[in-house]
Amino acid sequence: MPPKAQKAKGKQKPQEDQRELSLQAVVLADTFQTRFTPFTLEKPRCLLPLANTPLIEYTLNFLAGAGVQDLFICCGSHPEQVEDYISSSKWKRPTSPFKTLVLLKSDATSVGDAMRDLDNRGLITGDFLLVSGDVVTNISVEPALARHRERRERDKNAIMTMILREAGVGHRSRATGCKPVFVINPTVDRCLHYEEINCSNDTGRHVSLDPDLLSEHAEIEVREDLIDCYVDICTPDVLGLWSDNFDYQSVRTSFLFGVLKDFELNGKTIHTHIVADRYAARARSLRAYDAVSRDIVGRWAYPICPDSNLIPGQDYEYTTDKFYRESGIVLGRTSKVGPGCVLGRSTVIGESSTISHSILGRNSQIGAKAWIEDSYLWGNVKVGDGSTIKKAIIAEGVVVGKGCTIEPGALLSYNVRLADYTAVPSCKKISRAPSKDGVASRRTDSALVGEGGEGYEYSPASDEDSEASDSSGFVYRNPRASKSASSVSTLESEDLDLEPSEDRSRRASAISETSDESAPNKDFHAEATASILDGLQKEHLPENISLELGALRMTLNASQHDVRRAVAAALVKRITNLESSGTGTREAVTAVLTKYSSLIDRIIFDKETNGKPDQVDFLLLVQRELVSKERGNSLLLSMAKEVYDLELIEEDGILQWWADTRSSEGSMGSVRGLVQQFVTFLEEAEEDEESDEDGSGDED
Repeated sequence: MPPKAQKAKGKQKPQEDQRELSLQAVVLADTFQTRFTPFTLEKPRCLLPLANTPLIEYTLNFLAGAGVQDLFICCGSHPEQVEDYISSSKWKRPTSPFKTLVLLKSDATSVGDAMRDLDNRGLITGDFLLVSGDVVTNISVEPALARHRERRERDKNAIMTMILREAGVGHRSRATGCKPVFVINPTVDRCLHYEEINCSNDTGRHVSLDPDLLSEHAEIEVREDLIDCYVDICTPDVLGLWSDNFDYQSVRTSFLFGVLKDFELNGKTIHTHIVADRYAARARSLRAYDAVSRDIVGRWAYPICPDSNLIPGQDYEYTTDKFYRESGIVLGRTSKVGPGCVLGRSTVIGESSTISHSILGRNSQIGAKAWIEDSYLWGNVKVGDGSTIKKAIIAEGVVVGKGCTIEPGALLSYNVRLADYTAVPSCKKISRAPSKDGVASRRTDSALVGEGGEGYEYSPASDEDSEASDSSGFVYRNPRASKSASSVSTLESEDLDLEPSEDRSRRASAISETSDESAPNKDFHAEATASILDGLQKEHLPENISLELGALRMTLNASQHDVRRAVAAALVKRITNLESSGTGTREAVTAVLTKYSSLIDRIIFDKETNGKPDQVDFLLLVQRELVSKERGNSLLLSMAKEVYDLELIEEDGILQWWADTRSSEGSMGSVRGLVQQFVTFLEEAEEDEESDEDGSGDED
């Protein structure tokens, strides 16, 4: 009998292993924050449209691709709407990749309450993914999951692995205002400390580290260049810690911070898995919503884009005019739809109307001579003749009368109605919903929506989360910070201007000492230079650096001159850094320029013309960067010869730069002396070539 029992036990083991390998996932469909009010007064955040597709669809598609079999969705507000949507979606069909899909309803008022409720239900049997319902990513989970399981085999106290996306400081999807900082032991990928720094004031811009960390770990990294998309691989122990600590309310600022702080008591460790490619972001605020929308429309998140048609019944196609459209679109003959737009099915646009960098949901009706710019219309919206909408979000069912003006930052919630010739001031929030969170009259404010209009101004309650007012507004209230003509969401210039002058951080050190700080787009220069330098130091592929640079250029409405300036500054900085580490000048120049030649080639557009303004501009910018360098003369000579040998700068480009008076004026002339011999060589070679041509002509 005993041997039989042992044999039966041996047969059970594969079943246990199979259960262990069956991946479960928990989706936090509600973040229990107020950043999307007044829209979330009437609709759950996870069902708000992002590029005309509900937010939760991006999350569920990611989990399906990750091989999740058992899915649990933790609902918060409006659970009946989430249930209705999921029940009628492809995820409940027999062809769904999820074997189990359960909606969990509770009276939770925080993420902590939802996690404790999940623990009490006893549904989690093994490793599971904990994901926010506003995640947009094409990251592959398999490598992180394999690493997590290997680590778990060695150490049962390794309870969680956070998947983080590496990004440059200027990445459009990074958080502004409060930024996450991860302190990591890179040898074992263990997170030692977590903190969020408030970049809006000087006192909040420093990280407080326990001195013991420095003595206990031979190497640590302080990383503030990571995008945290809230994708975590967890063990069931994580739920136990939530239940044991009722003061844990949020995933990062309380749970992660608390577990790391109490390591000596609980012995639990949390690790990181950092990816350097793919796309990952959260639509965590209205500004992030705008940034992620632009990434999707701009195909930076490919294959996540409108013409992927994630929802059955969608039939978006990408046109030759670089905008997306579904079937049944009616465009007036004189109407204009610019690149970066998305038009949902049955949208009608009247004569002489202009749609620029905007997303229009299905059944949008736009009158004649209307102007819609950098805005989001969520469907079934009617806009009267001659109305102007700029940098605004208009929810479903809104009616905008004739001749109306909606200023940047305005939010019009569901079924609001504006009378003809109404002007909505910047950053106004207008709703018709009964308010539970805010102080509002619920009665129509005719002074705001006009006579015959419907809606009142929504005012947030005093106990709303502080970030709702600080970071979730659709535009910056600081007019200088919202100067970009192409984006309202991704400017981080406020962070730079508030940085103490004595701070020698990585970003500060990336800015050239000789840069013209009075230039109109110094914010772009600072962000772009630091981003490029970060890519050079980490040896990212040049095409990836170019993609990120292009996105930043469009975001901040920078010129090609601004781009060349940033590239020149970053290349010079990288070369001088190599020099200071012991590499010879020539070797450093050759190593950097050869590997990243395509980065330069993509910003030069004049090789088919007689004049070489782009090449001259680039050389002048490199020269300016070298003015204050100790070996500026030799560096300029080496860089000029290298770009010539690599055929990045033509002979005419170098000669025209040399003849340009700007290259010899003032301090600029002090670094070009050694280049004289190279220029003389080129001039003589040109004369010999002309002489040979004349000689051959005489023979003929």
